[in-house]
Amino acid sequence: MQGIIQKLEAKFLKPAVVDVRSGDTVRVSQKIREGSKERVQIFEGLVIRTDRKGSALSRITVRRNKGGVGVEKSFLMHSPLIVAVEVTKRSKVRRNYLTYMRQRTGKAARLTGVDFDKRAVNELPVIESAKAEVPAAETSEAA
Repeated sequence: MQGIIQKLEAKFLKPAVVDVRSGDTVRVSQKIREGSKERVQIFEGLVIRTDRKGSALSRITVRRNKGGVGVEKSFLMHSPLIVAVEVTKRSKVRRNYLTYMRQRTGKAARLTGVDFDKRAVNELPVIESAKAEVPAAETSEAA
């Protein structure tokens, strides 16, 4: 039974997603549809929770303070509405679910930063099938 579910989920998986962990500060670009128009909205904040990392239902919860009010949003990583996720800062944390950050404000809400290779984390691998779909005539015009 488990194999059937995994085969169904595999159809909806993105080829690659950014490795996001709890304690990361991320910029999530999300498509917003307003009537017939569509735009990209950026939500930047601290990842306080990561769920089901290997699954099609993998999700992150991002929190930010906006005007003195805490705002949390959950994003499905494999959703077609998520355009991009960029890790801007990585912090040292010892938990997966940072609920204690909800009560922290000001200097108490700081986390200790960790050095990391920003380019390597945010760079997604190029998929070979995507290269094959581009006709050779279009690639020569761009050069």
